[in-house]
Amino acid sequence: MKTPPDTPRRRAHRVAPARWTAQARIDTPLGPIRVAATARGLGGLWFVGQRHEPTGIDAPDDPSHPAIEQARELLAAYWRGEPVAFTLPIDAGGTAFQRQVWAALRLVPRGATTSYGALAAAIGRPRAVRAVGAAVGRNPLSIVVPCHRVIGAAGALTGYAGGLERKRALLAIEGVAR
Repeated sequence: MKTPPDTPRRRAHRVAPARWTAQARIDTPLGPIRVAATARGLGGLWFVGQRHEPTGIDAPDDPSHPAIEQARELLAAYWRGEPVAFTLPIDAGGTAFQRQVWAALRLVPRGATTSYGALAAAIGRPRAVRAVGAAVGRNPLSIVVPCHRVIGAAGALTGYAGGLERKRALLAIEGVAR
């Protein structure tokens, strides 16, 4: 249905992360990860080459930045199989809706999975399953915001910006057999 010309269109207001202050590359068992930070916290964590990884982050390579160093330490514990609470400050940007979805994702515990429908219901928007899926797919903080824990309604592994093999491996690290 077309919007009548006199009806104002609603556009999602996207908040970009504050200016990047540092970035670094971290080697992991599943391939290299690029992390980027702002003055307020971790702004991005992407597997190199994954969908939606930004190109040309204008920030110096600084692995000693506090947010990057904290992410490195937490990821090292994660790869060792230790239960890790990623409680570091984050500054991911996004629309209000995306931030709401990403906050709900952070509540999905290690060793558990959820579906897009359950996530939509959890944020009070049970009919917004597709929009939730889109927000999950745009998550700029892989692992920290555990979008790999979202599966299809029937329990099947579904898309993951870092690739389904990585998703399967991340779930296995967390004790979820798929």
